[in-house]
Amino acid sequence: MTAAGELLAREIRASGPVPFRRFMEVALYHPEHGYYRRPRDPFGKEGDFFTAEQVQPVFGILVAARVRQLFRQMGEPADFAVVELGAGRGEMAEAFSEWRYLPIDIDSGALPASFRGVVFSNEFFDALPVEAVVYRGGAFRRQLVNVDGERFVWHEGLEVDADTADYLRRWFPAPEEGRWCEVNFEALRWMERIGRSLEAGYMLTIDYGYTRNEAVRFPAGTLMGYRRHTARDNVLEDPGDRDITAHVNFTALEECGERCGLRKNNFQTLAQMLLTAGEPDQFAAALSTGDLRRRLQLKTLLFGMGETFRVLLLSKGEEK
Repeated sequence: MTAAGELLAREIRASGPVPFRRFMEVALYHPEHGYYRRPRDPFGKEGDFFTAEQVQPVFGILVAARVRQLFRQMGEPADFAVVELGAGRGEMAEAFSEWRYLPIDIDSGALPASFRGVVFSNEFFDALPVEAVVYRGGAFRRQLVNVDGERFVWHEGLEVDADTADYLRRWFPAPEEGRWCEVNFEALRWMERIGRSLEAGYMLTIDYGYTRNEAVRFPAGTLMGYRRHTARDNVLEDPGDRDITAHVNFTALEECGERCGLRKNNFQTLAQMLLTAGEPDQFAAALSTGDLRRRLQLKTLLFGMGETFRVLLLSKGEEK
């Protein structure tokens, strides 16, 4: 059993099955044994997965070009800042260097009390700990995690509380027997923080996910583990040694954002957003060196990741 698994097993044996949110929190973010906190690098060819931020420098150049368009729409304010959620290894720091850049992670850094600019995130919301829920016998029931010998197993709990049931009925289609869903309250809390802190500007979110109506495509939910570039359905195996993700409910982000003063500008694929960024100069800035590697990066972004990832752009305040 992994080190994170030993911690969880001891907790379960002492106090009983734990909510999946707790399992995911320890598996990913325990200060010593969490997947994102261990010394090894989970990204890239030798890691477990790629993100768009590894397709550098082309990704950074194009995202910076899109942010520059937003900067100009705001009238190029002198106090413009780019706040990156889930900044990780700081791969976007150079791309955003022409503005004040504030990197934030789940457990490090904090949003400024008030600022103008852009809140940027790439695969941030999909890695926040979520609750797992199943609809059974006419009720939403919490899915807990138990331990059976040396392995972790699902354990069906009691009915969810009123807030969780409201979340599920508001942002998912009508429930069906046996359907699994994920509830991401932490994402809503981040939206509320952004709404309080962003005086004027934009929120640019890149992630994979679904809208309320599209959720019907995922009867077994969207939880997934990743190890050595292979997706694994059993997210309870080897906690701390593999990534765990849950697709983003973009309808929840959008409607929560609206309540916090953030209105939707557009919702599109990553490819569409990159075309908006690169077409004014025919991608000259991204491909200026004539490097074949850059051309391959652009192809990957437009025709690989570009149709998988979605981009939600929200705004607050009056643009000039």
